[in-house]
Amino acid sequence: MKALTTALAIALAFPAVAGTEEEGAEQQGADQGFSLLEEGARIIMRSMLDDIGPKLDEMRDGLEGAMAEIEPHLAELMDMIGDLQNYHAPEKLPNGDIILRRKVPEMPIETGPNGEIEI
Repeated sequence: MKALTTALAIALAFPAVAGTEEEGAEQQGADQGFSLLEEGARIIMRSMLDDIGPKLDEMRDGLEGAMAEIEPHLAELMDMIGDLQNYHAPEKLPNGDIILRRKVPEMPIETGPNGEIEI
């Protein structure tokens, strides 16, 4: 990763300079130098990607396997919890426990024709 960062920094450290007719051969040589630096950076990046590619594939396969194992448990948990809007934000207690308080639904108060409340 350090080599990739270094190569990218080198490639970006030399901004392209717009030339004039008076500079002639000097500008042409500088352009060739920039193109060589760009090509070198490309080669380094390709090499690093070739080295990292198999490791990334292994990580992806491992994550897919782990998700396949976890998915049924997550589905069961979601069935138990239901809609997350039915809960307050999580609270962490002084002893380290984390609790989720269920919101108490407000019951509509129905009054009779004379204003009495049925219990």
